[in-house]
Amino acid sequence: MGSTINQRLQQLNSLNPQAVTGILHGIERETLRVNQDGSLALTPHPKVLGSALTHPWITTDFSESLLEFITPVSDSIDTTLAQLSDIHRFTAANIADEQFWAASMPCFISKQQTIPLAQYGSSNVGRMKTLYRKGLHNRYGSMMQAISGVHFNFSLPDTFWHSYQQVLAQGSEGQEYDLQSFISEQYLALIRNYKRYVWLIVYLFGASPAMCTSFLEGRSSRYPFQTLGKGSLYLPYATSLRMSDLGYTNSAQSSLNVTYNSLAEYISGLHAAISMPSEEYRNIGVKVNGEYQQLNANVLQIENEFYSTIRPKRTTQSGERPTCALAKRGVEYIEVRALDVNPFSAVGITAEQMHFLDVFLLYCLLNDSPPLSAAEQSITEQNLRKVVTDGRRTNLELSDNNQPRLMQDWAEELFADMMPIAKHLDTAYGNERYSGALKQFYLSLLDPAQTYSGKLLNQLLARQQDNGSFILQLSKQYREQLLAQPYQFYNESQFVQAAALSIEQQQQIEQQDNISFAQYIAQYYAEVPKCDGAA
Repeated sequence: MGSTINQRLQQLNSLNPQAVTGILHGIERETLRVNQDGSLALTPHPKVLGSALTHPWITTDFSESLLEFITPVSDSIDTTLAQLSDIHRFTAANIADEQFWAASMPCFISKQQTIPLAQYGSSNVGRMKTLYRKGLHNRYGSMMQAISGVHFNFSLPDTFWHSYQQVLAQGSEGQEYDLQSFISEQYLALIRNYKRYVWLIVYLFGASPAMCTSFLEGRSSRYPFQTLGKGSLYLPYATSLRMSDLGYTNSAQSSLNVTYNSLAEYISGLHAAISMPSEEYRNIGVKVNGEYQQLNANVLQIENEFYSTIRPKRTTQSGERPTCALAKRGVEYIEVRALDVNPFSAVGITAEQMHFLDVFLLYCLLNDSPPLSAAEQSITEQNLRKVVTDGRRTNLELSDNNQPRLMQDWAEELFADMMPIAKHLDTAYGNERYSGALKQFYLSLLDPAQTYSGKLLNQLLARQQDNGSFILQLSKQYREQLLAQPYQFYNESQFVQAAALSIEQQQQIEQQDNISFAQYIAQYYAEVPKCDGAA
């Protein structure tokens, strides 16, 4: 595999050694607000933080209790982490004695009915966001939606794409496309390889091998959980219970045929799912006794309901559907969604992880990426499920081209193929942070106890400590750490101004509404993405 990558790196180097610099990142970190005793904070989203509808950096996800922190796009990993840290710091200082839950799996929640749906005001767009969440609650229950993750947004600059198009044109692979069509095609190629190898990310960065028994809320599970402490469940070799199918109790999405061999194919598959009626969800009802229960009774209410470990993305305009934005303007960036909250970081992710992800995603791009059929994609998902529940098991076998292969051997090969990319990045950026990250995480391959999931579970078992009490200790520690440190990028007045402006913007949106809510929903679904010749 490495020969193709090495050849393309050499060609890039001869065209423009700096082409690979300027990688753009953004982080979206979700975290529950919890009380001092670790229980879910049921208070509304604090007004001092601004409007969750319009604030650029601080919003909510499924629940009023589930914060989401969003960094602006930056070409500096250090800047992104400084921004993320400042957002955490300001928020920590303005949520009284509450704190951020330092893990993906939820804290102790006695009844999922108590999890408050996120509220976004009285505007049509705000009501639609809340109704979508009500639909999620009615379809899947709220407990699954209380799981937190970290999303890693990644894109390459146009300078890279101009050079890379020339590289592939030399092999007659890229000369027939305009630049945006080429970019979209290459991001889809990256995504196909990511799906082939995402198990490695979950092995290294999975950090949820245990959870509170309250998560099951009396439901049975097919997993052979073992008990720990007073109220924890764990799987001995698990990496990421967050990435398991514990949350979804229906099989509606498993039958969807969303594939990634072209942008048009992806858009068509996703649009079909949004248009496909579901008998199960029809039984819930869309409007019952005059009150909306969900946006519609289709397999997906909107595109965001489709669960995927990665998404091609394009910034949307107000009221625009994501598939329509992709069809009109092509892929702008990708969103990696397979990351657990890192419990060993106050902000849920580290610079080393980000450097590794840059190398890994470039590997997925630069390597050959043949079409991935629905059947082959199913095999990649089976590999992922194995690593989710048994990733640290000795001699675990995955399926590689329909042949059993030791995960360890396959991972060794991937690391070897990624090292030239890391060194290329080191040279371009003038440091050794990329190869350093690769070497650091290679130790986790040699010793599963060095993975995040291994470290976490081993600490729990050594102390016979509940997962919840351990994460609560970390949450308290990070709160103190965040409050003690100075701002690194922003300052307090910028956060105060952003909050005030966001509240004004929400009020303006509410005042400008001139159609009914029913009309707004109908209008939202009226535009159909044109898949033929998608950019």
